[in-house]
Amino acid sequence: MLNIVLIHPEIPNNTGNIGRLCLGSGCRLHLVKPFGFEIDDTRLKRAGLDYWKHLDVQYYENIDQFFEQHAGVHPEHGRRAKFAFLSSHGTKSHYEIPFEEELFLVFGKESKGLPIEVTERYPEQLYKIPLFSEHIRSLNLANAVGIVAYEGIRQLNLKL
Repeated sequence: MLNIVLIHPEIPNNTGNIGRLCLGSGCRLHLVKPFGFEIDDTRLKRAGLDYWKHLDVQYYENIDQFFEQHAGVHPEHGRRAKFAFLSSHGTKSHYEIPFEEELFLVFGKESKGLPIEVTERYPEQLYKIPLFSEHIRSLNLANAVGIVAYEGIRQLNLKL
């Protein structure tokens, strides 16, 4: 199972679509506050349809709480959590992510991406989805999550 992390998501439709994608792909969703919407927003529910209640989702009050909970050694399997951070500022392609079970794929908010303190702290774990036009800065967040999650599933040869 892969972990999808959204830091400060702003658009409820994107988050709802990503939740639906996580449920369909067997990924766990992690949502880090503050959000740009209320979690009971009708647009979130509409995008997630009636699947949201079945979703494996964890909420965090802030980015510090997320990293405190996951940056140390995991009590069940004794390994440190592994992270891959997705950003238009990454220098390596998402195809180069060393995918493994329980990997955290971390995405930033729609308007600004990942916080600078994250990109500066983890420069070697920063990846991007290649773009073939200079006329756009990035892809839609829900599309980006889908691309990276299913590349991970493909590389891990996971059976759905």
